[in-house]
Amino acid sequence: MTGKRIGPEWVMVIDLQKCIGCDTCTVACKAENRTPPGVTYNVVLEEEYGEFPRVGVVAVPRPCMQCDKPPCAQVCPVKATYKMQNGITAIDYDRCIGCRYCIAGCPYGARYFDFGESYGQEMVGYDDLQTPEYGVERGRRTRKKPPVGVVRKCHFCYHRLQRGEEPACVEVCLGDARYFGDLRDPNSIVSRLIASPRAFRLKSELGTEPRVVYLR
Repeated sequence: MTGKRIGPEWVMVIDLQKCIGCDTCTVACKAENRTPPGVTYNVVLEEEYGEFPRVGVVAVPRPCMQCDKPPCAQVCPVKATYKMQNGITAIDYDRCIGCRYCIAGCPYGARYFDFGESYGQEMVGYDDLQTPEYGVERGRRTRKKPPVGVVRKCHFCYHRLQRGEEPACVEVCLGDARYFGDLRDPNSIVSRLIASPRAFRLKSELGTEPRVVYLR
């Protein structure tokens, strides 16, 4: 008999009417996760709408969607990508062989390969400390051990969640456009927002069932 799942199931809601496209989430994410050049877990895309001359631009933040049916996990030959009970799609850096099939398989373009580049010349001590992604302390950054040579992506700042904190992008959002919480709690703000008629998911027709939900 399968035991009942306990603990939270994390989801993120992003209100596109509140996002001002300031890229503060992008900067905060890089600082929090100490990601190297070429690796950016949170980006803000721009999408045009309307027809000339009545056109506009909307900012669309795009972290990893943390899909419940992740194509990236399906194509991984060594099962380095997997779903955690809390809803986060995780990567086992020690299992990943760097084949990058998952990058090709992700329909959201949310995965990056760590080629070992560094901000060491611009930032003193950059390589001396790494963020404990997925709760694993890895010490000094070197070319001989992960996460160098493996695939990386947003993980909802899992190390912050373990401390009872919100993801960095949620904490710093100037427009209060991001909401984060437990989908299992029917009274949580994210549960109420996801039930809104304004809610939608990117590329929902693919059946990936993202855990990042947008509000029109």
